[in-house]
Amino acid sequence: MYINENTFNIHPEKTATEKEMESYLFLENNGVDYIRAEHDEAATIELCEGVEKIINAKICKNLLLCNRQQTKFYMLLIPGDMPFKTKYLSSQINSSRLSFASGEQMEKLLNVSPGSLTVLSLMYDKEKTVELLIEKNVFNDEFFACHPCVNTATVRFLTSDLKEKVLPALGREYTIVDLEGPEDEV
Repeated sequence: MYINENTFNIHPEKTATEKEMESYLFLENNGVDYIRAEHDEAATIELCEGVEKIINAKICKNLLLCNRQQTKFYMLLIPGDMPFKTKYLSSQINSSRLSFASGEQMEKLLNVSPGSLTVLSLMYDKEKTVELLIEKNVFNDEFFACHPCVNTATVRFLTSDLKEKVLPALGREYTIVDLEGPEDEV
C-alpha cells in the first residue's frame, strides 16, 4: 500500500474530494489543528497500520450499528486494536441484537461509504438520527486519528479537541461505553 511519507497541516489545494474538503474546512473553521497523511485506499484497521506510523497515532475504529428493527442507529468509536463484542455493548445501551448497518444505510444517514466512516461524517446527520457511542479508552491517547470522510487520507488531532471542539461543533452529545469485559481485565 502506498503511503506518502510527508504529512501536511493544511488541506490540499486541488486533490481533495468534496466530502474530504468539507472535513478539512470543518476542522479549520472550528480551530482544530491537524496533520493529514495521504495514502492508498485503507478501508480496514489492518491497512491503516502503516499510516499510524507516519502520523504517530492510533487510528480509531468506527462502526455503524443498528438494532434488529433498524429503527435505531449507533456510531461506535473504539480503539483500533480493541475487538468488538456486542454482548458488552448491548446491555449498556438497552438494545439487543445489534448488527452492522448496511452500506446503503451508511450512505443515506452519513454520506460516506463503508471503509470511510468517521466521527466527521456526523456533520451530514442533520436530524441526529445516529447516536454516538465512544468506548472509554478512546480518550486515553493524546491524539485522535480518523479518515476525513474518505479512506485515502487520515487526519490526526488532539483528543482534547475531539471533546472540546469537534463534538460541540457537531452539536453532539455522546455516551461513554465500556467494552472491556471481565476476561479483558488484568
